[in-house]
Amino acid sequence: MADHLVHGEITQLDLLSIAAHPDDCEITCGGLMIKSVRMGRKVGALDLTQGEMGTFGDKTDRMVELKAAADIMGLVYRGNLRMPDSAVEYNQENKLRVAQVIRDTRPEAVIVPHWEQRHPDHLACCRLAYDACFLAGLKKIDLNGEPFRPHKILYAYYYRNREFTFLTDISEVFDQKCEAVLVYKSQFGGNEQSGRIFEPGQDIVDLMQTRAHHFGQLVGVEYAEAYTIKEHILIDDPQNMPVRSI
Repeated sequence: MADHLVHGEITQLDLLSIAAHPDDCEITCGGLMIKSVRMGRKVGALDLTQGEMGTFGDKTDRMVELKAAADIMGLVYRGNLRMPDSAVEYNQENKLRVAQVIRDTRPEAVIVPHWEQRHPDHLACCRLAYDACFLAGLKKIDLNGEPFRPHKILYAYYYRNREFTFLTDISEVFDQKCEAVLVYKSQFGGNEQSGRIFEPGQDIVDLMQTRAHHFGQLVGVEYAEAYTIKEHILIDDPQNMPVRSI
């Protein structure tokens, strides 16, 4: 097995989120993941670390919590590569480990962290995930399975990047997203935890609600998530584009 399977089973996915730590995908792209599940798509997540360097909790706590979060979101797969937290290295070995998961799960789309980051692990995850998507398609590389590359790579908003390509409406799934985040009781179980992790002490739900509501206001919905892509968007009929210009 290419990774440590902690929830569900290895299966062909429609959407895979790749994140550095447990709870990263829930906070940044949980809305789109849940929305995709409700659309009948197979959705999974790959965490690079067990989050053992966090101020609160330990890797045992985090593994129990991420399984519960996977259930809440309806994920069919969740893997963990058990790379050292706060020491994720951008190297060929780690690229191939992620690339093997890409081949094993064959996702049509992948969500990765944006490249503008505060935490070094998030930046390393962004670079590893992109390279892994490319390497997974090479026929002669030392990987099991048939060559495969995802059709689309989405970069999730991570609080530092100020520009994005598109917004997606998560109004109907926002409460479920919050439920998945709050299952990480070791991290968000009280004011002390949430205050020390998210300076200057903003509650995690308030933080997500404020940002999602801001993005939602930009496009006329209650809550939205922001994403970036590096390629251009092709619009067949501009007259059917949502959101009015005036």
